[in-house]
Amino acid sequence: MIKLFSILFLLSFSLLADDATRVETLKKGEAIYKSTCITCHGANGETNKDMQLIVMPRKLNKTILTQEQSFKVIKEGGHYWGAHSDLMPAFKYVYDDEKIKAVTLYISEAFNPKHDERVKKLLSESEPLKDEDAAKIAKTGKKIFKKNCSMCHGITGNGDSEYVEKSKASNNFIYPYNLQKSLLDEDQIFLYAKFGGHYWGTDKNDMPSWKRKYDDFKLKSVARYIVENIKKLKE
Repeated sequence: MIKLFSILFLLSFSLLADDATRVETLKKGEAIYKSTCITCHGANGETNKDMQLIVMPRKLNKTILTQEQSFKVIKEGGHYWGAHSDLMPAFKYVYDDEKIKAVTLYISEAFNPKHDERVKKLLSESEPLKDEDAAKIAKTGKKIFKKNCSMCHGITGNGDSEYVEKSKASNNFIYPYNLQKSLLDEDQIFLYAKFGGHYWGTDKNDMPSWKRKYDDFKLKSVARYIVENIKKLKE
């Protein structure tokens, strides 16, 4: 009985220590966010509307990125992971990994605490792909990518296309991602294509929602095609 009590006491002490560390990390992350990130992303992660930028910062309360992915974007910068513009800089030259992780935790807890729940719910409501449809999936994904996605992202998915150049000439800029460098996994690409960029925190709706034109099977086929044939930079 005494031994059991000792084990429980040590366990509870360990949990309290973990909680104290978490609180301290959150405080550190909040301080860094308020001194650095708030200028572009705003006090509540909704984006600072006063910023006069061609590409507005993401709304952090809607992002599809996981904590781990957010850490990588903050560390290496948006351009490294496929952003057409380089307005999201690499902070690895300013903060070490520990501090970047603290910021990432704060952003997640303060602005997007239900991220995982939201993503899981949307995936659970979608039509699953079947292994026996592998040949159909590959053919469908390739066809739709070349017909629609390549118009902006380019035939190789590198973000360069004739349509992008035309948008620059007309001052109606669009900045498609270089999908060869994308951080998103297959499920995330599907959800991004289905609901569109604005749903996931972009200021503009340059990346439209395709759910009215294509069903889940077709959009998941495109996501599978991108992961298996376009992505080159692995996490």
